[in-house]
Amino acid sequence: MKKVLSLISAMALLATMTACGGDEPSDSSSSKKEENSSSSTVDESSSDESKDESSADDSGEQQTINLWAFTEEVPGMMDKYIELNPDFGKKYKIEKTVIATTNGDYQPALDAALNAGGKDAPDLYCAEAAFILKYTQGSACQYAASYKDLGLDVDAKIEEAQIAPYSVEIGTNPSGDVVGLGYQATGGAFIYRRSIAKDAFGSDDPEKVGEAIGSGSQSLDKFWEAAETLKGKGYGIISGDGDLWHAVENSSDSAWVVDGKLNIDPKREAFLDYSKKLIDNEYHNDTTDWQDAWFADMKDEGAKKIFGFFGPAWLINYTIGQNCGDTAGDWAVCAPPVGFFWGGTWLLANKDSQVKEGVGEFINWVTLDSSETGLQYMWANGTYDPDSATKDAVASSTVMANSDGSLEFLGGQNMFDVFVPANEYANGKNLSEYDEKINSLWRDQVRMYSSGQKSKDDAIKDFKQNVADNIDIEVE
Repeated sequence: MKKVLSLISAMALLATMTACGGDEPSDSSSSKKEENSSSSTVDESSSDESKDESSADDSGEQQTINLWAFTEEVPGMMDKYIELNPDFGKKYKIEKTVIATTNGDYQPALDAALNAGGKDAPDLYCAEAAFILKYTQGSACQYAASYKDLGLDVDAKIEEAQIAPYSVEIGTNPSGDVVGLGYQATGGAFIYRRSIAKDAFGSDDPEKVGEAIGSGSQSLDKFWEAAETLKGKGYGIISGDGDLWHAVENSSDSAWVVDGKLNIDPKREAFLDYSKKLIDNEYHNDTTDWQDAWFADMKDEGAKKIFGFFGPAWLINYTIGQNCGDTAGDWAVCAPPVGFFWGGTWLLANKDSQVKEGVGEFINWVTLDSSETGLQYMWANGTYDPDSATKDAVASSTVMANSDGSLEFLGGQNMFDVFVPANEYANGKNLSEYDEKINSLWRDQVRMYSSGQKSKDDAIKDFKQNVADNIDIEVE
């Protein structure tokens, strides 16, 4: 049976939702195009039988697990799990609903389905970093089941797997229960060109380059010194201000929303001056991330060669690696000046699900299993997909310690030597459920200021007004 979700109906149902612990309706707007969305349409796989007809009983009939996601990644993991565990496939049939985040379609549909409940409600659903807090700690947190309620010894497994602390912080609800965890580790590093490092700093060794940019200093002072050195050699230190934004945003001390009010963390406010400094001193090519000029800088096709990019392991595998041209093998990673993370997908279960045992079994395999048969071991070692031997950083430091993260793309460097500590430095306490929209509004005003179209005061004033006009939070 192919189902087609009506977003009109979804929005009608959404209007009836109440917030977790309050009476305000859930904010589920999303306007930013997500770089890793695979489609803007609904793609569902299901059987012809209703959930009521297939619920497990004494006859041993299959039970249905409704899985909701915004890319094909987690549904693909479910296929893999059934391939490896045929008995699971005999016990459960999977109905998959995949709605891309493009144009903000995913959240309204998910919210409406959770609110409506019943046999078509999601049993298992995914949320990414841009809006995860809404589902773990914010206005839609009331739907999420504790991992303990899924039959998981979550505290012991987190300790055994050495899950990155920021990931646990983000996935913990206001009552202190873990309701969501991911499988990737998205702690950030500085990804740089070896040949440029040798020319500018005399060495491409990660420790030497780290010294040059101020690795671990929690300051950008050395970074700016390095930018000046690179400029003298005709290079840009980064491609655009967006490359620095993710490091600034997720190394900040506080979130955009504190006690229901807009809050501009001093480190985020300083980004106004950072962006202008990059332009005024010609330290970059002034590109916009996820645009053609940004990708061009990864293959030396920009106005000047670019030294590096701030990002997690997925930026290496799925972005730089796919847009690098002839530069493959000329890259390396070192610790960043400030600790941060960027991106990630968390798995949640519906507290009203009738198939918690099956959902818990799958969630355990994806997020907590640190053995050699777990998803993360295969993900880290490039054995998950035989047709694409891509190695990636995973949530479990235990897994990465037992894995080989060496990449030809990085000149043979073991990236796990950098990304394991990077996950320890990342902070998961500076997010809000409105980050996706607020970040977009903020960066628009930053560009207006750094390009000379507005004063700093006017940019901040207009930012506050735009937040007040578009988001139901208090703005002073």
